[in-house]
Amino acid sequence: MHHTIFVLLFLIVLLLPLAACFANIAVCSFSFHKSYVLYNKHKKNNRIVFFPKNLAADTLAFLTMKLYTSGSASAVMTSMPKLVYISEKVWRTAAYKHKYRIQSLLRPGLIQSRRRVDGICTSDNHDTFERLNHSSLDPMNPVYNFLIDYYGIKGSKGIRRLTRWSPDSSRLLHLAHDHNQEEVKGIIVLGENVKRRATNIHIDASNQHSTIYQAAMEVSHGLGGILLENANENDMGGTLHLRGSIPVPAVRSATAGKISELYGILYNPALYYNNDNRTSSSNNNNNDKTISQYQWYASILQTTLQSEPIFHCHGLHEWAMQYQPHGAPPPPSAKYQANLPLRVSQQVINDTVERKGISCTHVDALRFFAPAAKPLNHHGSELTRTDQLRLEQKACVHAHMDLLKIALKLTPFLDAELLGDVLEVAIEARRLDVEASPYDATAFGVGVVPVETKEGRKLYRDRQRVLMERTDTVRRRLLEAYETFMWLAFGEETHAISTSGNSTSTVAQGPIQQPYTPSLATSDQ
Repeated sequence: MHHTIFVLLFLIVLLLPLAACFANIAVCSFSFHKSYVLYNKHKKNNRIVFFPKNLAADTLAFLTMKLYTSGSASAVMTSMPKLVYISEKVWRTAAYKHKYRIQSLLRPGLIQSRRRVDGICTSDNHDTFERLNHSSLDPMNPVYNFLIDYYGIKGSKGIRRLTRWSPDSSRLLHLAHDHNQEEVKGIIVLGENVKRRATNIHIDASNQHSTIYQAAMEVSHGLGGILLENANENDMGGTLHLRGSIPVPAVRSATAGKISELYGILYNPALYYNNDNRTSSSNNNNNDKTISQYQWYASILQTTLQSEPIFHCHGLHEWAMQYQPHGAPPPPSAKYQANLPLRVSQQVINDTVERKGISCTHVDALRFFAPAAKPLNHHGSELTRTDQLRLEQKACVHAHMDLLKIALKLTPFLDAELLGDVLEVAIEARRLDVEASPYDATAFGVGVVPVETKEGRKLYRDRQRVLMERTDTVRRRLLEAYETFMWLAFGEETHAISTSGNSTSTVAQGPIQQPYTPSLATSDQ
């Protein structure tokens, strides 16, 4: 009897921890609703390992992560998808919508679409896509000429640069399950009726080494990427970007190995930046220089998001360009909008600038100030590039416009939809910039925000706040795109950007002046 009791107690003691463990996993399973990206951003060959939603509990995920990081991960990893395959119908439809959107945004600023009706510049709604393709931006249009002067969108080539479509590279990191996605042995097929399309493109779901998968893996050295179905050489440099494009051959002709048919075009930042070949010290040095460019822009985005907005600048940088006190020579910067008449007198310009000085935080805007206006800037009369990290702030309209420059740096690895959103806020910011200027741009359909008056300054602040709130979301998405791109392109070589906003890039240091920190109250300044 005592022996039996002893055995039962022993079994209870032995099985109780195991039962508790299973109970813990069961309880956690009900509360766990997020996908786990395993081995997150630590091994370049193991980028897209994840557990689908509701698959495991925290305990199970932790144990599995330990398994994947223990060195036995490669055997499991090989069965995970490395290729995002987007059907032709899906990507061509998206490309058409992107092209239409960009052309609609640019239409009022194109030379061929500009005509005068009762003294007002309007767009010709009868322009066709082909005509727009061969148009260029009007250098006389004060709202759109910043695209030419600041960001090099020149001629019809510049327009085509913006209208080219590119897929969202973040799909290579975040392969979330949705209704239009199906995994076929290492291939993610995106589009409607994915099962039917999988049959049409001859992907044999029972064959682990499908022809398309093999072809894509061969040209990508096993890294995979985003493959656009049936994209061809005519699309490269037209509908799609030539830069970064990799043809995936289906059939090669007998002469000189020329490609006669393609499965599609592949894009992967890791291939463009040679992420699979980092053996020599020269390669590493070159990559460090390349990475630093992207780290700098990511740092600007991050510090701007964390900044305290300034609502009392009132867009006076344009007024500072025209500032000419008595006895001073004509400002050189007055030539930049020489085709526009002034809507106020020189005395009103001088009085507006001198009223409370200038509160301009934008490094590049300061470069165009009239020499006499620079000492009136509360944030410094001479600024260096490194000052941008501490001065760039989220309410600045020029910082909003510069998002386009930052976004274009990522093409063709930036989601085309995000590029469209960036262009939209940049144009809106420029419109407010021109409307608050001392110029008369009403002939181009531009309104007036009279910041020389108390009512005008309040109007400017109200519109500035609305624009800032809208742009915040776009800026945050662009920062996420940069972080995704840097990981895909450079892997573990990417240096983390500290949460304090300090950049790790090597930028020439210059004299740092203490920032002016006035009250941020929204009352009239």
